[in-house]
Amino acid sequence: MNDLEDFTAVLDALCPLHLMVDELGAIHHVGPTLCKILKTEGMVPGNFWGVLKVQRPRSVVGMPGLIAQTGKRLHLALGCANPIEMKGVLVPLSAGQFIVNLSLSMSVVDAVQRYALTSTDFPPTDLTIDMLYMIEAKTAALQASSKLNHRLAGAKVAAEEKAQTDTLTGLKNRRAMDLALDRLHSWNSPYTVMSLDLDFFKAVNDTLGHAAGDHVLQTMAKVLLEETRDDDIAVRLGGDEFTLILPHMTDPKTVDGVASRIIARLSAPIPFHGQMCHVAVSAGSAAFDPKRPLSREAVQEQADAALYASKRAGRARHTAFSGDLHEAPLAASTETATR
Repeated sequence: MNDLEDFTAVLDALCPLHLMVDELGAIHHVGPTLCKILKTEGMVPGNFWGVLKVQRPRSVVGMPGLIAQTGKRLHLALGCANPIEMKGVLVPLSAGQFIVNLSLSMSVVDAVQRYALTSTDFPPTDLTIDMLYMIEAKTAALQASSKLNHRLAGAKVAAEEKAQTDTLTGLKNRRAMDLALDRLHSWNSPYTVMSLDLDFFKAVNDTLGHAAGDHVLQTMAKVLLEETRDDDIAVRLGGDEFTLILPHMTDPKTVDGVASRIIARLSAPIPFHGQMCHVAVSAGSAAFDPKRPLSREAVQEQADAALYASKRAGRARHTAFSGDLHEAPLAASTETATR
C-alpha cells in the first residue's frame, strides 16, 4: 500500500465525511460516509461543483475563490433537487491537492434516518456517537414506557370490567347497573327499567342440584342478551333476580314485546344432562320520563312493584307499572315458599 492509500485510509477513519479535490475541482477521493450519502441521493462524484455549491461566502464561484477561503468556515449545499445544508473547511494537502472536510447541518436524527447512518459513519471521537446512543436509549425508554402505559391502561380497563361483571353469567352486576342509571339520569335520558325474576328456580336447585341451577341462570343470561339491543344493559342482581336497562325505549308496546319474547323462551323446558329444568319468568317494568322526573331509586321501586303484580297475577307474564300498583310486595315468607 502506497503513502497516498495509507493517508486516505487514515482520512476515512478520522474524517469519513470528506472529499479530496485538485485545483481544477476534480474529485479524487470521497470519504465513506459522504459516499453513502451521495449514493443515497443518486449522485456520482466527479467534479466539486457538480456535487457541492458554496452558499457563503457568496463571492465564491470557482476553485480560485474556494482556495482563497482555505482554513475558513464554508456554508455549502449538497445536491440540487433537495439540497442538504453542510458546513465545511478546505485545507491544502500537497501541491494542487486539497481536502474538504464536511459536517451535516441537519438534525443528527434526521440524517441517521434519511441515510441509514450508523456509529461507524462518524469519527470514533465524535460526540455525535454519544448523542446517537442517548437518542437510542431515550427512544427505547419511551417505547418501553408507552408499552407499559398501554398494559396498565388495559389492566385497568380489565379490572374495571371484572369489577362490574357477574362471574357466573357474564352479565353486568349491581355496581354496573347503578353506574349506568346514574349516567342516564345525569344525561336526563328516557329509559325503561325491567325487573325479572325466575319462577320455580328453587325447585330446580332442590331436585336437580346447583349445577342445574347455574345452567338455568346462564341460559337466562343468554336469552336476555339475544333478545335485547347492543346498547341495552342486562344485569344479574344476585340469585335468580335480573334487571334490564333499556335506554331510549319507553313505548309500552315495544317494552312488552321484549318481555314477551323473553318469557316465551324461558317457558320452554331447559335440558340439562338428560333432564329438563322447568322454570318461568315474571317481569315488571317502569319508564323514566324526563318530563316527569323521578329518582332512579323510585323508577326501580316501580319496576319491582310491577314485577310483584305479575307474580300475584299468576306468574310468567309482564306488567307495566301504573299508578294503582303501590301495594307492598309479597311477603318474603310467601315468596320463598312459592318460588
